[in-house]
Formats: sequence, structure tokens, C-alpha cells
Amino acid sequence: MAPMQVMASGYKKEPRRALDFTINQSTPFNAEPPVTSLRDHFVTPNEKFYIRNHAPVPVIDGESYKLVIEGLVAKHSKFSIWELKNNFTQHTVMATLMVNSCLYIFSISDFRGIHDILLIILFITNITQDMTWYGVGWGCAAISNAVWKGPRLRDVLLSAGIEKLESFWDQLHVNFEGVDICKDNQGYGSSIPLHKALDKRGDVILALEMNGSELPRDHGYPVRVVVPGYIGARSVKWLKTITVQMHESTNYFQKKDYKLFLPEIDWDTVDEWWDKSVPIQELNVQAAITQPKNNEVIPRGSRYTIKGYALSGGGRKIVRVDISLDGGKSWTVANLFTSSQGLLHIDTKWSWEFWDCTIKSMPSPCQIVCRAWDEASNTMPEDIKQIWNLRGVMNNSWVRVNVVSDAAKL
Repeated sequence: MAPMQVMASGYKKEPRRALDFTINQSTPFNAEPPVTSLRDHFVTPNEKFYIRNHAPVPVIDGESYKLVIEGLVAKHSKFSIWELKNNFTQHTVMATLMVNSCLYIFSISDFRGIHDILLIILFITNITQDMTWYGVGWGCAAISNAVWKGPRLRDVLLSAGIEKLESFWDQLHVNFEGVDICKDNQGYGSSIPLHKALDKRGDVILALEMNGSELPRDHGYPVRVVVPGYIGARSVKWLKTITVQMHESTNYFQKKDYKLFLPEIDWDTVDEWWDKSVPIQELNVQAAITQPKNNEVIPRGSRYTIKGYALSGGGRKIVRVDISLDGGKSWTVANLFTSSQGLLHIDTKWSWEFWDCTIKSMPSPCQIVCRAWDEASNTMPEDIKQIWNLRGVMNNSWVRVNVVSDAAKL
């Protein structure tokens, strides 16, 4: 078979996208659906799935495509789409993917010059004026849930003889690189520990399908890795190579992005900390309020149902969501209802949780506060100042939405 063909088209052959998305960056394309549509479907339709790109979407010929397995495996291998579909048992997993994490996150890695740099200063509740980020700004709709299908990464690696290195498994990493050239003349890349890749309960798959259809181009056609319970940055799209190695990925997006720092680290001192800081892997506890909107008018004394979502990493289920209308002095437990979504035929441990909380008499004007807990008793800190870091990543402080009374509006 001829070598894999990838057309260098720049941004001339981008896929068609939904017109109602909020575009956070046009080139490369980064966008999220309307917040109000998140709760329309527990499984997000492909056309409503958030889009996170670091380069132009590659045009890949599926007929000539070959996925390369290399590195510390006994048998270096290449697999076509047909071979991935027919030589391995196909596994289905429902998993929510989320920008790392999505609540007011910014990434410096997509910008190529001073005119492309967007300095964003947020003047919102619990963020002070000296807390600034460079890069793409995301809202709470940079999250979506899908049913993915493809071979387990475990099975593909076992076919390449990884069991011969069993005594070293705890020391090894699985490196992924995509076709999309976006930094240092490399495709977007990332890695996960080998033990996650080989864990039967970890459900890492090489996704060929998304919600019953072949992967859309924006979401990794023809193959992407899906790493449930991890930040979305590890689910590399448009896979070109999978390499088993003794160290984590040296790709820019593993070494110089998606890391946490001490609060005192700034842009003048960060260079010495990139190699000292471990990459983010599992998600922390997250929650969002999707209804009402911030500063929405709700008449005082009216009955109102607050809605939102919550999730946690590592397959840890959300067990409680708390709502406060008085700044956290008192709380009401919201209703969780993933189990009522008619999904008992599929494991939802990697998926988000929907919640509702009906207030019999809304004390407008007020501020709605939300926090979530997972089954390991992990929760969310009250103030972003407690978890502030230079990159602005993994913000999971209490969610706050202001409500205005009809009288206040007048």
C-alpha cells in the first residue's frame, strides 16, 4: 500500500461547522456550543461537540492511512483502518471530554507572534485584576459527551509484544503524535503512563467511530485516542504514531503546556519550572451552572429550576452537588439524574452528571453558588485564589451566577 497521504491545505479546507458556536479563536479553530444547548442531550450530537484544534484540520486519505506502533515493543507494526476494525475486538465507551478544564482557561501555545497574542484580563467574581492569562479563553460549554468505538489500545499494544516488557511497565509511557503540524515542526503530541493504557478498566481506545458514525474531521478522522477520565489534551486526534518509551512525551504540548505552578511563579520565572512540574493527567472535580445565565432576570419569589452539570476524573462518580443562595452559608442538595437517562445498557462512569435544583421561592436578587463532590470526597475550593496558577488551568473554584430581580432591572 502507498504511504499515507495527507494534504497540506492550510485553512482552505476546514470542515463545515455549526453557526451558533461561540468562536474563541478562528485560526486554528476553537469553539464551543451555546451553554443553553448543553443539557439538550446527555450524549452530545457530533455537530454540537466542542472543537479544540491547534493547527489546520488535516485532509487525510483513509484508504492509504497507516497507524504506526513503534518504540519499546517487540514488533513494530502498521495498521490500516480496515485492520483496526477487523483484527481487534471493537470496544464501546461513553466518555466526556473537556478542555483542560474549561472554566476560564487560556493557552499560550497557539500564538505565533505579538499580533496573535490576546491578553485577557478577567474582571469577574473571584478573579482579581492581576490574574491574567495569554491565549484562548474558554467558557463552561467547552465540554461534550460521546459514545466512542474502536479497539482497546491495550489490545493493539499486546499485539505488538508489549507483554515482553512486563517487568518495566510501571516505568513506561505511551506517546501519541498526530498528523497536524502545529509546533516545532511536529504534530500535536502527548503521552500517558503505560499502566493507564493497559488497564482493562481504564477503557483507553483508538476511536474509529463517534456516536455511531465515522469520526468527523474536526474530531480526529480517521483515528483518535480517547483517554477517559483524563484532560481532553491527552486524547490526541489524527493519530500518526504511537510510541512506547521510557519517558513522557517531549512534545511541546506535554513539556511546555498543561501544567500547574505555584502561585508566585510568573512569566519571568516560569522557564525553570517547566521541567520541574508534572503534566496534568486526570481531571479534577468540575461543575457548571447552565441555567440561569449570569445576570438573568428572575422575579423575586418565583419558582425556578437551576440546572447544570458536574464531573470528575479517574472514573470517580459525582455523588453530590450543592447549591447555595446565600454565599455558601447554607446549602441545598441538587437532584442527580444520570441514572434516569435510559443509559443502563452502557457504563457512565466516564461521563458527566446532570443535576437540577428547584427553588420554590427565588430570593432575587441573589448569587447562586454551586459545588460538587465525587465518590472519593474530592470537592471544589471556595475561591480561585486558593488554587491560582500562572497558566490558569484546572480552575474548579465554586461556580457563581448572579440573579437579578425584576425590580432591579427596572
